Amino acid sequence: MSDCCYRTVKQLSFLCSCSPRPVIVSAHLLKLQVSQLTRSIRVIMVNYTVEVVGLKRDEHIDITLIGTDGCSKDLTFFWGKTITISCEESLGTLLMVKLEARPWHMLINEWYCDKLLVTTPEGNEISFPCYQWLDSKKPVVYLRDDKAKLRAQETDKQLHIQRVEELNKRRQDFKWKEYYFGLPSVIDTAGASDLPNEVKFSFTKEIEMAYNIESVLIKLNIETWTHWSHSWRDERELRSLLHYPDINVYVQDHWKSDEFFGYQLLNGLNPMTIERCSELPQNFPVTDETVKSIFPGSDLTSEMQKGNIFLCDYKRLSNFVGNVISGVQQYLAAPLCLLFSTPEKKLIPIAIQLHQEPSKTNPIFLPTDSECDWLLAKIFVRNAEFIEHELHFHLLRTHLLAEVFSVATMRNLPSAHPLFKLLMPHTRYTLHINIMARNKLISKDGIFAKFTSIGHGDEIQKFLIKAMSSLTYNSLCLPDNITERGLKDIPNYYYRDYGQELWDIIHKFVKELLTCYYKEDEDVKEDGELQLWIKEIFQFGFGENEKTGIPQSFQKVGDLVKFVTMVIFTVSSQHAALNNGQFDFGGWMPNFPSTLRLPPPANKGEATEQTIFDTLPDVNTTVYGLAALYLLSKQSSDRRQLGQYTEELFGDEEALGEIQAFQEALQEFEKKVKSRNKGLHPPYPYLQPSYVDNSVDL
Repeated sequence: MSDCCYRTVKQLSFLCSCSPRPVIVSAHLLKLQVSQLTRSIRVIMVNYTVEVVGLKRDEHIDITLIGTDGCSKDLTFFWGKTITISCEESLGTLLMVKLEARPWHMLINEWYCDKLLVTTPEGNEISFPCYQWLDSKKPVVYLRDDKAKLRAQETDKQLHIQRVEELNKRRQDFKWKEYYFGLPSVIDTAGASDLPNEVKFSFTKEIEMAYNIESVLIKLNIETWTHWSHSWRDERELRSLLHYPDINVYVQDHWKSDEFFGYQLLNGLNPMTIERCSELPQNFPVTDETVKSIFPGSDLTSEMQKGNIFLCDYKRLSNFVGNVISGVQQYLAAPLCLLFSTPEKKLIPIAIQLHQEPSKTNPIFLPTDSECDWLLAKIFVRNAEFIEHELHFHLLRTHLLAEVFSVATMRNLPSAHPLFKLLMPHTRYTLHINIMARNKLISKDGIFAKFTSIGHGDEIQKFLIKAMSSLTYNSLCLPDNITERGLKDIPNYYYRDYGQELWDIIHKFVKELLTCYYKEDEDVKEDGELQLWIKEIFQFGFGENEKTGIPQSFQKVGDLVKFVTMVIFTVSSQHAALNNGQFDFGGWMPNFPSTLRLPPPANKGEATEQTIFDTLPDVNTTVYGLAALYLLSKQSSDRRQLGQYTEELFGDEEALGEIQAFQEALQEFEKKVKSRNKGLHPPYPYLQPSYVDNSVDL
C-alpha cells in the first residue's frame, strides 16, 4: 500500500500523525477522505477480463483465477458473456480457472461453455478450453490453458496436483465393466442417461436418434407391409417395396451377376474376408477337372501360382444353430467360396461349398450348375457375409474397440496431455451409441434377436469370441493387413487404394503433431500417463493376450505414432468403410439377407425360383431389416467429418500448423477421390473424406 493510502487510512481513525492532538473530522471531510481512499485503491487494482465463448446456459457460476502468485476472489457470473475480475495485485502467470456451479433455489442447473478467453492486465489473451458441462454430478472444474504439456514438462506443483485430481475424478466417472467373458470390456453404466454430459449425444443428435424403426417405416412408406409373414411372391413384388436411391437400383439390377458378387467382396460392405489362395484347404476339394471350363488354356493350379485365385472362408460360422423367428426355424451356413481374378480384371466366384466338411450331401456348387442352384449357393454366402460384416468387422473391430480406446483415454490422459487433445474429437458420441447398440441391437430382445439368423441366446457373444481369435495388431493396421491377406496386387480394390492413401495422410499428421511434444524416444518411455493408457488398452481391450501383438508399452516415438494412427483410422475411416454403405448394398434384401428360412441345399438340381423366395426372409423380416439398415446408415446433421476439429483444444502454433496441413491434405484427397469416382460404376465414396466421420458415432 502507498504512503498516501496508508496515511488516509490512519486519518479515518480520527487521529492525525502530523498533529500533536486529536482532530475531529467533519462529515464533509470524512466524505472527502473516503473519496481519496477510493481513488487510491483504484490506482493499485489490476483487472482481468473474462469472456465466455459458446455459452449454452445462463446460470450462477463462480469464477476464480489461479496464478503463480495467488488467486482472485470468487466472482459470481450470471447473464452476459464478459466480466471483469479486479485484484489488488497481479496473480503472476495464470495457471487455471476454477468454475463452480452455484445452487439456485436449492438446485444446481446445467451450465456449459466452449472456452474462456482471459485478458491479463498486460493485454495478453489466454484461452482456457472447457467443452464440458457443470451440473450436480460435477459442480466444480479446473480449466487449464490451451498449451499441451507432458507431465514431465510441468513446472508448477499446482498443475501437477490438478493432473492427478482430474484423472482421479475421471476414473470414478469412467469405470470398466466386463461385457462378456473373452470380449473387450465396456464402460460401467446402467444406461446412456448415466454418462457424463460431455460424452452424451447433443440435443440434435438425441432427437435424430429417437427416430426409431417405426418412424423409418413410415418415412419409407412401407409400414403397411409389417404384418405380412409370408414369402415374397416374386422379384417384381419385392421391387415394388419402395423407391430406391441410385446405388440401390444398381444393386437390384446386378445382384445376381458373378461379377458384382466378386466386386462386393472387394468394395462392398465387407472388404475384409477375402484373401489370396496359394493352396486349397484340405476340406475344400476343388480340382482342376472341377473348374476346367473356367480356365481355357490354363488350370486352377497354374492360376494359384500366378496369384489369381482367392478364398473367402466363413469357418467361424460352423456349429451355430439358426434362430427361430415368428415360430419358424431359420438357417445359416459356414461356406467356402473360391474366386478367380480374370485377365479382364474382374473377380468372379468359381466354386462354393456351403459346409466346412465335404460330404455327399455337401456338394461344391459351380457357375455351370443350373441358374437357381448357383444363385441359391451365392445367397447363402451373402447371408454369411451379413453375419461376418455386422458382428465381426463392424461391431467388434470398430465399435467395441472404439469404446476401449475412448474409456482408456478418459481414464489415463489429462486434458493438458497432447494425446488427449488429439484423440478427444475421435471419441465423440462413441460411448452413447455403443450403449444404444447393446440395448437395442444385440440385446436378447433387440433387432438381431428378432430379425437375424444368429440372434438368439448367447450366439452373438459366442460368435464374437471366435472372432477375437483373429483380432491382431497387424490385422488392424491397413498396410499390414493387406500384405498378410496377399491383396497388394489384386486389381480394382478401391477400399485398399483409398484406404492406403488415407492411412498415409493420417500417419503423417500423427507423426508431425506428436513429435511437437515427444522429441525423442526417452520422452515416450518416461511418460507414465501414456504407458498406463496403452496398458489398459492391452488389458481391457485384448485380454492381455500377447499373441495379438498389441503393444503393452511404448519404447519409441515411431511405435506410438503407428498405434495412434491405427486408433484414428479404425474409428474414422475403417468404420466409414464398413458402416456407411449398409443401406446402399443391404437395402435390396436378396443381396444381403439377414436370415434364411430353408436349410442349405444338400443336392444339386432341386432349386427353383420358388425355392429361392421361400429361402429368403419373409416380408415382415425384410421391411424391419431394411428399416434398421436405413437408420444405421443415416448420418446426423451435427456430424463432424474427418479432420473437422471444431473444439479448439490446441493452442500451440506448431500443433495448429499441423492440423491445418492435415485438413489441406484431406481436401486434396477429396478432389482426387471425386475425380476417380466419376469413372467408376458404381462409385466408391465410402472413404471420401467428406463421407468419413471423426469417430464411431453411428
